[in-house]
Amino acid sequence: MPGKSFIAQLRTRPDKRDEFVALQTELKTLVFAHEPDALVYELFQSEENPDLFQVVATFRDEAAFEAHMSIDFHDRLVPPILDCLAQEMSIAFYRSLP
Repeated sequence: MPGKSFIAQLRTRPDKRDEFVALQTELKTLVFAHEPDALVYELFQSEENPDLFQVVATFRDEAAFEAHMSIDFHDRLVPPILDCLAQEMSIAFYRSLP
């Protein structure tokens, strides 16, 4: 069964950048502690623009992604993460190939 991945681009407001990083770091820590089918969950910051970030995530399958989307800490952390953004995030979904 193919994995499910996404790449999200997020641009923060400069005054909310540190809060965003702290929230995303907490989310990443919880994902790895409580979601064994989350194979990758990484946050990257642009070297040219410190307010530009990419989140790259890969889940074992669609069920693992759905579990991620409904887990309690996701519901707690994502709204304040989104409040840190200067604009709506862009997100693209991918499937793993053999």
